Amino acid sequence: MTSVLRPWRVIQTLLMAVALLASGLSTMAQAAEWLPVVFPEADAVGEPIAEPPVVPVLRDGETVGYVFETNDIAPIPAYSGHPVNMRVGMTLDGRITGVEVLDHSEPIMLIGIPETVLDDFVGQYAGKSVRQKVRVGLSRQQREGYEHVDAVSGATVTVVVMGEGIMRSARRVARELDILEDGVAEPATVRTDLFEEASWDDLVAEGAVGHLHLTRGEVDEAFVGTAAEGVEATPEGREDETFIDLYFAYLNVPTVGRNLLGERQFEQLMEGLGEDEHALAIMANGRYSFKGSGFVRGGIYDRIMIHHGGRTDQFHDADMRRLWGIEAEGAPRFAERDIFILREETRFDPGQAWELELLVRRQVGALDTEFAGFDAELKVPERFLEIPEPVADAMLEAETTQLWVSVWEDRVTHIVVLGAGLGLLTFILLFQDWLAKRPRLLHTIRYGFLVYTVVFIGWYALAQLSVVNILTFSHALFTDFQWSNFLMDPMMFLLWSFVAVTLLLWGRGVYCGWLCPFGAMQELISAVALKLKVPQFELPFAVHERLWALKYIILLGLFALSLQSLGQAEIYAEVEPFKTAVLLKFQREWGFVLYAVVLLVISAFNHKFYCRYVCPLGAGLAIPARIRLFDWLRRHKECGKPCQICANECHIQAIHPDGQINPNECHYCLDCQITYHNDRKCPPMVVQRKKREKTTRLSSKAAEARRIPATEVGGDGG
Repeated sequence: MTSVLRPWRVIQTLLMAVALLASGLSTMAQAAEWLPVVFPEADAVGEPIAEPPVVPVLRDGETVGYVFETNDIAPIPAYSGHPVNMRVGMTLDGRITGVEVLDHSEPIMLIGIPETVLDDFVGQYAGKSVRQKVRVGLSRQQREGYEHVDAVSGATVTVVVMGEGIMRSARRVARELDILEDGVAEPATVRTDLFEEASWDDLVAEGAVGHLHLTRGEVDEAFVGTAAEGVEATPEGREDETFIDLYFAYLNVPTVGRNLLGERQFEQLMEGLGEDEHALAIMANGRYSFKGSGFVRGGIYDRIMIHHGGRTDQFHDADMRRLWGIEAEGAPRFAERDIFILREETRFDPGQAWELELLVRRQVGALDTEFAGFDAELKVPERFLEIPEPVADAMLEAETTQLWVSVWEDRVTHIVVLGAGLGLLTFILLFQDWLAKRPRLLHTIRYGFLVYTVVFIGWYALAQLSVVNILTFSHALFTDFQWSNFLMDPMMFLLWSFVAVTLLLWGRGVYCGWLCPFGAMQELISAVALKLKVPQFELPFAVHERLWALKYIILLGLFALSLQSLGQAEIYAEVEPFKTAVLLKFQREWGFVLYAVVLLVISAFNHKFYCRYVCPLGAGLAIPARIRLFDWLRRHKECGKPCQICANECHIQAIHPDGQINPNECHYCLDCQITYHNDRKCPPMVVQRKKREKTTRLSSKAAEARRIPATEVGGDGG
């Protein structure tokens, strides 16, 4: 039986063929740009593979390797809290052919370190094998079995994470494509039933406690030949003085942990550990602290790193526990001692040798830093462990913890401080009437909160919201919306959640008037200007009202542009000075800095000029705020008819001449509410006060008239 192909089927087949051809031509055009960088040995690309998400690359029609992006395989949050996305090429035998940095959000790389430095760093991975243990080498001690790559001064955390992203992604792809077939063992487990009394000297002698001792002269020698040579140099004759005397131990082993910590402290530690979590003790004396006096953004202890199983891990603020004392007989007294937790996702194997690396930092310029690394190895004695036989099917790694969970765990301190601030603001909003009757207290709280907004929310946490967030969220709703994408930045997620609630209850003014760092900068400048009696220039209300529309026009323009290209819209979103003034703290090209500074200067003469007329974020918040459920701002029936006190005093000019407050423009400063309750200033309240005073006087006179004299006035009694 002969079948006849219908005309519509012929057309559909032709259209599909054209689409596939166009797709192939597009891929080839793109590949022509990146193929020489990440896989110079190939001359073409094949059809993409879905699992794992890789693109085969060809030479003379034969597959010679694969190309993939690290964010598709193993995205790891870097210094900014966002992963650095890189394109990696790998041969069929697991050799990396090249790496290209695609995008990142690292502020440290944007404010002084050129992009070429990142290119040079990732270029060191060309030729490395997924079977090698590759370490970002801050140490001059080249240990056997490790391949070292040079770090980047001033961006240590960033490049360590980038290196991990390259190697972890490459290994995972190699395992899923059966490039790695060697058998590996399941992690060793601790023999919890084995305990022996042991002194400090016994543990050290058996190798259960690691040791790293550095003199000041040894540290100086490590910086010879670098830009830091001679910086903080040791005075002559004191080279043999101790720089640091550091000990470290694996505490899960009862013979080690119970002897070092004592029974009670050991039991409490073990009860607090999760499944497959491991505790390490680090103890030291000397002039150098292994923790340091402060943390990098995200709470990372950037002076110590743990190298194990071909990977590197650093500790975050949530990973540290206080070590109250060393109970082992003969133990030295340590000035610095703490417990650090290796989480489940690190896949730490106590049966393998591991190293602690100590980083020594020396500042050689405003942005330039040199590091030297010193490491010591520790291997837990095998008699304390159950070591399983290798199994061939253990090659697939299981990432049991979602990425955003680890990011939130890293930023517990940030979340607590932000939560406290949002809690205080909620109290202010709920009890605004009580506070408005106490203007001095309200003003003190308000200006203190604005400083908190600029310093913590803005410059420290870098949590300045942007119209770009609105555009991204709008696109996600119609494409591939996933909560995990928005949970990746806990500060932004919490702020947006709070703003969403306050939009429904109070309107846009809560964010614009209290939580916007750039808005807070303008308001603080304006407050100082008013205190110094700087002349203020206000536009007539008719002109002012029409200029409101400008920010909505800008918002619509950006939204329309984002429909064509979200990336292009982000470029034009630089109409917001937030990135310059807040995220980069004015450390940027002069044109961007000049624009931000001019807007701040204008705010000294015209209160929050940018917020009122230009800000597309404010316009984007005002639109959904129209569905707010409550009207919390109180008004008298006399407001605007004829009283204009509040309207004249509103610096943002959000009160119409008829007395009505425009919630789309109000910044919720509560100044009008202070006037509303002021019975010395607000005419209706003045009338009420005078009535009360008159009633009080009349009542006092009536009471005086009814009073019976205690003694009757008479003659002289003669």
